[in-house]
Amino acid sequence: MNDNEIRALVSLLDDDDTEIVQHVEKQIRTLGGQIIPYLEDHWEENSLNPLMQKKIENLIHDLQYNSVIERLQEWRKNGCVDLLEGMWIIATYQYPDLNLEKLKQYIQDIYFDVWLESREDIHPHDQVRVINQIFFEKYKFSPNTKNFHSAANSMINQVFDLKRGNPISLCVIFMLVAQKLGMPVYGVNLPSIFVLVYKSPQLQFYINVFNKGLIFTKNDIDNYIKQLNLEKTEAFYEPCNNLDIIRRVLRNLVVSFEKTGDYDRMQEVDTILRSVLE
Repeated sequence: MNDNEIRALVSLLDDDDTEIVQHVEKQIRTLGGQIIPYLEDHWEENSLNPLMQKKIENLIHDLQYNSVIERLQEWRKNGCVDLLEGMWIIATYQYPDLNLEKLKQYIQDIYFDVWLESREDIHPHDQVRVINQIFFEKYKFSPNTKNFHSAANSMINQVFDLKRGNPISLCVIFMLVAQKLGMPVYGVNLPSIFVLVYKSPQLQFYINVFNKGLIFTKNDIDNYIKQLNLEKTEAFYEPCNNLDIIRRVLRNLVVSFEKTGDYDRMQEVDTILRSVLE
């Protein structure tokens, strides 16, 4: 459909015939996100018609929601290679105009500052300390302990802007910077907290980014699992993949919306989780 045809279609939302309006809405949904700018224009044209504006807002939300599902499906189909892209797709659920390139630039800026302070012969422990210094002291990232269940903790753009996050969002940013430096750093799905592992043939240790980048050992995980009265499994010690990370971020979002009583969003995110990632 060309520009004039799309505008004509959208204008039919004002029709008095209910069947025509239902047919138009169905056709609009098949056109996907490309029609959103036309709906936004029509919303402005109906400034004195709150009922029509509400109908348009619902249509736009549905189109954006479906776009999140479609993007995640495509991301998974392509092998879940780019974790930042997966985090960006989740953030577009609430920030549909969010630019992926802006997020990439955030990572690039942190990486460059760490790179300036690094040496080729630096020990991995010392390299982690350099990242900690830039991450926590220069960029002022910190754990959001006061609002641990806030949905903003799972929206990576908000974590960049507010400099606060939950364990998994802080770990994702830290890990992306470390990997850009060539470090074998990966996520680990521990119960109740997400941490990182440095894993090479010569050396393995863990990093608790939520606790200012604290370095710890496998024995510490042993003790942690024992305190929780859980049986040891490989997943508590070994790297998880990008899909596992995105699943956990979505589960965190479900809990966040449940805690605030936003059950509509809770159900939507749960549907994304079940229909796309499970």
